[in-house]
Amino acid sequence: MTDPTMSRHGRYLRSCGTAFLLATQAALAQAQGFAAYITPPRFEVQVAPGQNLRQVVEIQHVGSQKGLYRVYTNDWSFLPDNSVAFSDALAPDSCRPWVAVERRELTIEPGARYRYRFEIAPPPGTPARECRFALMIEGLEPARLQGDLNFPVGGRIGVIVYATVGDAAPRLDIVARRVSTINGKPTAVVDVRNSGNAHGRLEGFVNGTDASGARLEMAPADLPILPGETRSIAIVPLAEEGKPAPEVRFPLTVKGNLEWGRNRLPLDASFAP
Repeated sequence: MTDPTMSRHGRYLRSCGTAFLLATQAALAQAQGFAAYITPPRFEVQVAPGQNLRQVVEIQHVGSQKGLYRVYTNDWSFLPDNSVAFSDALAPDSCRPWVAVERRELTIEPGARYRYRFEIAPPPGTPARECRFALMIEGLEPARLQGDLNFPVGGRIGVIVYATVGDAAPRLDIVARRVSTINGKPTAVVDVRNSGNAHGRLEGFVNGTDASGARLEMAPADLPILPGETRSIAIVPLAEEGKPAPEVRFPLTVKGNLEWGRNRLPLDASFAP
């Protein structure tokens, strides 16, 4: 997943909680069949039962030759390690049968943009729930890596779509606080349970004071917490422009309010390894 302080727009072939890249970085420079900017990287929309909601994703082909693409839907799951697993098979209670795509294949000229349409139409009488799927955009002409490794490579991006049906909503609660090692560093973490019927994300800023007395502005990682799950969310110090994020010396005291929608989650806790 991406750093929560990164911009959510204009990312070139990156993951989000957002779009997820499924290609090797070595392949990107040479693969003429897949060289695209995709915006937005995710959709969070609301739709009523019996309503037909149309959305548009823009595909800009930046290759020097025509780009051939295939577009289709997948179900997906968000794994405990914050990676995403995509599936062509319909998941139980999948909402993909409600989704219609404009066309299955398309050709885009070099440097051109294509506004690709898709629609979500939950049937009348659908109870409040969240419809989640991925709009997969896949290059149809894989290139070949040269040199010692000579094999075909390709790529695809999954644009994640969250469609709230009716009055579905998250309900988030902090159920545990701890210190966990993330990327080799001790990190303050809160375990957040979602007992609602739609995904949620923690937002907001809190104030931290570490063992050295340094005062830190901190924020939760931008990760989705899906209905019925408990997700570990890191509370990380924010970096000043052009500077690395400050090091945290534990024990750490954190005070403030985390937010989801119009709701607040007070946080007044100490974190120690």
